[in-house]
Amino acid sequence: MEIIGIAFAALLGSNIVLSRFLGICPFLGVSKKSSNAIGMGLALIVVVTLSSMICYGLDKLLVLLGMASYLELVVFILVIASFVQLLEFFLKKYIPSLYKSLGVYLPLITTNCVVLQVCLDLVSREYNFLQTITYSVSTAAGYMLVIVLFSFIRMRLDNQEMPKAFKGNAIALITAGLMAMAFMAFSGFKF
Repeated sequence: MEIIGIAFAALLGSNIVLSRFLGICPFLGVSKKSSNAIGMGLALIVVVTLSSMICYGLDKLLVLLGMASYLELVVFILVIASFVQLLEFFLKKYIPSLYKSLGVYLPLITTNCVVLQVCLDLVSREYNFLQTITYSVSTAAGYMLVIVLFSFIRMRLDNQEMPKAFKGNAIALITAGLMAMAFMAFSGFKF
């Protein structure tokens, strides 16, 4: 039951984009087309999951060596950057259309605070390995859920008449705020 609670909280209850407002740059930049949003969501799931598994093991090793507080952040960033670089090479070679459509936002996964925050959360919450995987996949899937929903809403809004002041980023930010308020309804659920 604890695993279900972790998954639900990460996916909906305390969605990392809508409750902590992390990862907003790619959230706003990639969400203009649903295909790009799905591609970014899948890329983030891969990077977050693999990075958190490696960071979990490295954190345990650093704790054993007594160097956790000194090297933790640097090691986590290096692991994340490595996975993003591998993902970038993979997409460039095997899915060039997605690689081109994600553009600058793909390498920005390295600096996407969602990925680093998940790794830091795992350390501060002292999750075991199963909880680590559950939290990582659920957080990234929550990001994907929100960015895909947001992209569908933005595509609909682009075809609607509205005052000039609300077009573009203004209505996108209003929509993101409304989504954050809607997702707050899930924050009170307990398992």
